[in-house]
Amino acid sequence: MNSYEAVIGLEVHVQLNTAAKIFCSCSAEFGAEANSHVCPVCMGFPGTLPVLNGAAVDKAVQVGLALGCEIQKFSIFDRKSYFYPDLPKAYQITQMFYPICLGGSLNIDTKSGSRRINLTRIHMEEDAGKLIHGEGESAAYSYVDFNRASVPLVEIVSEPDIRSAEEARLYLQKLRTILRYINVSDCNMEEGSLRCDANISIRPVGEAELGTKVEIKNMNSFRNVQHAIEYEIARQTEILSEGGHIRQQTRLWDNDRGITLAMRSKENAHDYRYFPDPDLFPLKLTDEKIERLKKTIPELPDSRKARFMQEYSLSAQDADLLVSEKDYADFYEDALKIYSSPKNIANWIMSELLRVVNQKGLSIFNAGVAPADIAQLVKLIESGAISGKQGKEVFAEAVETGKTPEAIVSEKGLSQLSDKGELYGIVQKVVKANPSEAERFKSGEEKLLGFFVGLVIKESRGKANPKLVNEILKETLK
Repeated sequence: MNSYEAVIGLEVHVQLNTAAKIFCSCSAEFGAEANSHVCPVCMGFPGTLPVLNGAAVDKAVQVGLALGCEIQKFSIFDRKSYFYPDLPKAYQITQMFYPICLGGSLNIDTKSGSRRINLTRIHMEEDAGKLIHGEGESAAYSYVDFNRASVPLVEIVSEPDIRSAEEARLYLQKLRTILRYINVSDCNMEEGSLRCDANISIRPVGEAELGTKVEIKNMNSFRNVQHAIEYEIARQTEILSEGGHIRQQTRLWDNDRGITLAMRSKENAHDYRYFPDPDLFPLKLTDEKIERLKKTIPELPDSRKARFMQEYSLSAQDADLLVSEKDYADFYEDALKIYSSPKNIANWIMSELLRVVNQKGLSIFNAGVAPADIAQLVKLIESGAISGKQGKEVFAEAVETGKTPEAIVSEKGLSQLSDKGELYGIVQKVVKANPSEAERFKSGEEKLLGFFVGLVIKESRGKANPKLVNEILKETLK
């Protein structure tokens, strides 16, 4: 394995979250009854003409801007001709020769440091329908749902800069984060709104010439992408090590068996007979439109992570988790506007709140507590009104009931006893009742401090502020 290196490029198809399809007014919503979101245009009936959806163009430009691409003011739609049951027109409208975006890049953080992965291009195209294969008595049949036909996509094509399966996964996860930040797609791989094809070749280490490329399809999770690429690298390495030759082909990932399977020989561009679509004008963008869309791009993950580390003194790991979803970062900063305790608020979000979010499959803003509740909870703990243990109990009830932490503390009488005068009286009583233990502590048995703390808390019926109790006991037992 060490004598070969992998050369990997990814082609990522992203379904844009427009209300309508790219060339007609049919709904692009996911999950409707089969073939209920179709019309003569997206079904390719004779005499129909496509009309470009401006919202899809805007979102494609936003993707390019977020990834540092050069936005092309002039682009053309082409027809990619092939026959397949889920393609009603027998051609796909795409952008082969003049795409809407060129270049660009994104950075990934690997174990050995940051790596830049360059992009080749981003182009717009329409999606195909979906084949549904029968089971049981219908196993001999396949059905076609055309709801997805003509849903707007962008295809993001990377340079062959990726060198491992892990880097491919990191690239895909980072890309998903950015796309969700700019709100162009939900990037749900299980629903097909983010799909990835991997082009993989291997070559002897130190050699510049690329090896024969194999394309892998049918990977519907980050885990599957990594496993499929790992398998394919091992397969190609074994073939070359034994003196064989790699065939250029398209292969499918079989997740159940953990292997790739040959699907067909790899097509070349001329097989698709690309030519400009005669029914669509060239797309022309103005400087004003590009500048307007540039202003819609929010602070992106890398920039926000760096700011969190500098402004809030968070570790790289904590900042990375908080910026991994825009909602997490927004929630965090909303809480800080109410009460400034960057580290402790971050800890409560990352531990308690995200546990609830993941368990219930909810968004962070719908998990039962608002940013103000987290801020209020941290303030109660830091002020000594409640203990950290009580804080967890209050948090759990807040999630279940929707009540504020202050209301829960008040209703349950959970407020800690933090009055120094009152606590001093309890401490004096406990010390006086245990003179031998007090003398032993003064003689050096410091472990007895816990004994006294427990008695004071018991005497206060669990309400004594442990931190203050510790301070007063040390002062009293000098």
